[in-house]
Amino acid sequence: MKKRHNYKNLKIWKLALEIANDISDLLINFPKHERYDLSSQISRCSVSIPSNIAEGSAKTDKSFSNYIDISLGSSFELGTQLLVAYHRKYINNETLKN
Repeated sequence: MKKRHNYKNLKIWKLALEIANDISDLLINFPKHERYDLSSQISRCSVSIPSNIAEGSAKTDKSFSNYIDISLGSSFELGTQLLVAYHRKYINNETLKN
């Protein structure tokens, strides 16, 4: 029988969930005209990070590693989108660093 990861016990999943929740709070202050563009994209990729970790936890270790890679890619995507938000002055430098 294959051993599964309990994603709720994984520190990386807990951190990713915290990031997704922080992003949700952050997006409240974004301009309304960004609701279906940048805000939506930022929200989707931030939720993708913990979601892929959770989904991958039900797979084999080799498959789980692939889901972790996908989550990492989503985190890079999120970082890039936050740089765009900073450039557009939707967030300040302190928020970007956090």
